Formats: sequence, structure tokens, C-alpha cells
Amino acid sequence: METQTDSLKKIAFNFGVILALLSIVLQVISYVLDVHIDRPWWLTVLQTLISIAVLAYGIKAYKTANAGFLTLSQALKVGLAISLVAGIIAVVFNYIFMNYIDPDFVQKTLDFTHEQLIKANMPQDQIEMRMNMSAKLMTPLFMTGISLIATLFFGFIISLFTGLVMKKNPPQQLN
Repeated sequence: METQTDSLKKIAFNFGVILALLSIVLQVISYVLDVHIDRPWWLTVLQTLISIAVLAYGIKAYKTANAGFLTLSQALKVGLAISLVAGIIAVVFNYIFMNYIDPDFVQKTLDFTHEQLIKANMPQDQIEMRMNMSAKLMTPLFMTGISLIATLFFGFIISLFTGLVMKKNPPQQLN
């Protein structure tokens, strides 16, 4: 019989890979449509819906494998594990994307930010200050860390709500 730990690892890996692949497909589509720099609202909404669906389905799969029972802490573990797997794969893909597919990504992003600040009629000294800060934050290590933290944070929030909805505690055993 499969243990809860085995079930957790299997579900986290499978659904983490699915979430990562769907996210990568969405990123490739945004690149092909040339909206990967300015990121329109519909792209963010679609990514959020994909994340909610995959995490909820993964948590439901864990609940099913656990005889229909699910505690909130189990839902959080499953959701965070799925998010961690997806986040690690996404970081690897983003490294490949920024170094081989679109090596000018960072510069394009900085140029876009500069244009937006000018359109907002911001004073030149503030533009320079913000651009210097943005350039410092666009390092691979910082972007990797922020990406993983954001993935885990949103995975936690989605898992929390999903866990609250799907929660079904096992019956208490009397000794």
C-alpha cells in the first residue's frame, strides 16, 4: 500500500511538472505574441487560473489517495510541494530563456520601464534613481530568489483556500 509520503512526493512531482509545463507554454505564447515584456492583464489572469486549477486538482488527487480525507496542513504541504517543483523547473527554464531564447530580455525590460516612467511624467532624477534600482534588481540570483518566493507565496495562498474548501478530517480514533 502506498504511504502518504509516497503519495505526496508522486503528486507533488507530477502536478509540479504539469504546472511548470503549462506556465512555460504560456510564456512561450507570450514571447511569440511579443507581449512578454509588458505582460497584459489577460496573461496574468490566465496564469493565475492555471495555477489555481493545477493546485486544486493536485490537492484533490491527494485527498482521493488519502481515502477522501484531507487536513488543512496536508493541503498546504501538497500545494507548497507542487509549487516548489514548478518553481524550480520555471527557474531553470527562465535561465535558458534569458540566456539563449531572448538574451536581451533584461535590457528590453529596463527600456520598457524607462518608457513607462517617462510617460508618467516623472522627474528625470527620480527616473534615474528608479532605473538604477531596477538594474540592480535584474540580476539572475535576485530574479531567481524572487521567482521562487513568489511561486511559494501564491502556492501557499491558493493551497490555503483550497484546503479550507476541501478539508475533511479523518474520524477520531478512540484508544
